[in-house]
Amino acid sequence: MKILSLFLSVALLQTAAPSTPVAPPAREIAPDTFLLPGAMLPDRGPDGNTVILRGSSGLIVIDTGRHPWHSDGILAFAKSRNQPIAAILNTHWHLDHSSGNRRVKAVYPQAKVYTTTAVDRAIGPGGFLTRNAAAARERKPDPKAPPTAQEETALFLATMDAAETLKADVTVERSGPMTLAGRPLAMHVTTDAVTDSDLWLYDEATRVAVIGDLVTLPAPFFETACPARWQSALDEVWATPFSLAVPGHGAPMSREAFDTYRKAFGNFRSCVGSDKEPAACAEGWTNDVGSLLVSDGDRRQATDYAAYYVGFLRKGGGVSADCRDK
Repeated sequence: MKILSLFLSVALLQTAAPSTPVAPPAREIAPDTFLLPGAMLPDRGPDGNTVILRGSSGLIVIDTGRHPWHSDGILAFAKSRNQPIAAILNTHWHLDHSSGNRRVKAVYPQAKVYTTTAVDRAIGPGGFLTRNAAAARERKPDPKAPPTAQEETALFLATMDAAETLKADVTVERSGPMTLAGRPLAMHVTTDAVTDSDLWLYDEATRVAVIGDLVTLPAPFFETACPARWQSALDEVWATPFSLAVPGHGAPMSREAFDTYRKAFGNFRSCVGSDKEPAACAEGWTNDVGSLLVSDGDRRQATDYAAYYVGFLRKGGGVSADCRDK
């Protein structure tokens, strides 16, 4: 599941995609607020959503995706606006949200990375990314694997070779107001949720919340998660008077849509903690978020992901192996 698609590649009943991926187009979702949508393409790891905010002294890029064509979209947007990228904000260290840092910083070296210290642990001795990189380097090539598998592995290892670009230039350690590129924002730091420290933000001027992988569709990705604290983080977002929430994967959400997801997450956690069959929990998840799923393919993916994560979480006593809050 995402533990593979984060770093290597796996086909997961994903929708058809062009043979040669292209940079995503940007669209304005609120004043001076633009979305470059991520994607899940066959035989490739995903790219998370990117949000770009326009400030008085430059652009603020929130999450940079994984693949070169995604960061090409970010760079093309900056060029079209004739504005420099002044800041990069990573909501968390998963590489589908931060691999593009090195390509963006190569063009805009003055852009500072704002994120939490969780990435230092992920790339440190014994960390999640360090372990996966070691496994990837030791794995013998599979002659039956599609060419994209080699490309995905090479991209992962190239990112790890440039791991310094994943680290914060400015560490965000606690919640509070912060002005980036002349634009005032409210930063929120959540511990032991999706990762051991996640960052999300609220823009009072537009009432937009950018929440990273606190919401992912078609299902939550639990590889590094502490689900109980994640539920609390969703409640914290709900308490914010946003009108639009941008998830890490999926379309921007109204308050009603976000609340649907929030309640479905709680129901899924309860089911995982019960003795119900994984299929029943998966069916419950898919039904609960049915209004948020666009196609039959989305529903199949949601069910498959959810069924997998029931076993994954039960094996770990309700949390991932990397959750510190056990």
